[in-house]
Amino acid sequence: MKLDSSLSAIVTGGASGLGAGTARWLAARGVKVALFDFNEAQGSALANEIGAVFCKVDVTSESDVDAAFEKARAANGQERILVNCAGTINAIKTASRHKQTGQAQHFPLADFERVIQINLIGSFRCLAKSAAGMLNLEPLTDGERGVIINTASIAAQEGQIGQAAYSASKGGILGMTLPIARDLMNEGIRINAVLPGIFKTPMVSGMPENVQAALASGVPFPKRLGTPEDFAHLVESIIENPYLNGESIRLDGAVRLTPR
Repeated sequence: MKLDSSLSAIVTGGASGLGAGTARWLAARGVKVALFDFNEAQGSALANEIGAVFCKVDVTSESDVDAAFEKARAANGQERILVNCAGTINAIKTASRHKQTGQAQHFPLADFERVIQINLIGSFRCLAKSAAGMLNLEPLTDGERGVIINTASIAAQEGQIGQAAYSASKGGILGMTLPIARDLMNEGIRINAVLPGIFKTPMVSGMPENVQAALASGVPFPKRLGTPEDFAHLVESIIENPYLNGESIRLDGAVRLTPR
């Protein structure tokens, strides 16, 4: 599937970070893009910049997601591309002692559930609805109707201290990739996952320069942080290679996470 103006794409989490980089990349190649994001100010600004459609969405809300798909499809037509980048992270130990009182405490279950709801269930909610829409499309070359790309993380395989919820959510994305590819194999819809390493997202960009430099030095090669453009470049490769399906790809410069 060659990127051009005949294609429509939806990028969740498209207002910043990897999602924004992907949206810019696709729009620069003529693709009609819709951004799903909760941040209306950033999302609208980027949409105006690249000629995209912005849809304010909380991916944990069924009604929000339904309304966003309706708006995006009314403007750009049925999408053949979905890139799920919406996500969140927290860092809380499973069980620990309070620093001041020494009292035992555990990971607040509401905080654990929130990460799962956004990262894992939110991704599945969007991809299931997108795939259902793709079923109505006429197939292209090789019988292909569409492609779905989910964002996992190398933390799915090497979660660090405090990342139980985050790693569980990203591990779920990793685990569901092949079964979904099999679910959709007779419909011409491919699905793959990307496992980014340490990327220069807004969260990392807010860290002190010496901390960013230390993170970059731990990457075997190239010795730098990943960029949204690195991620978007891989997204393009996945979209354009029709034989790439049911795969989970690390994009990390060969880094391996340590416990902390």
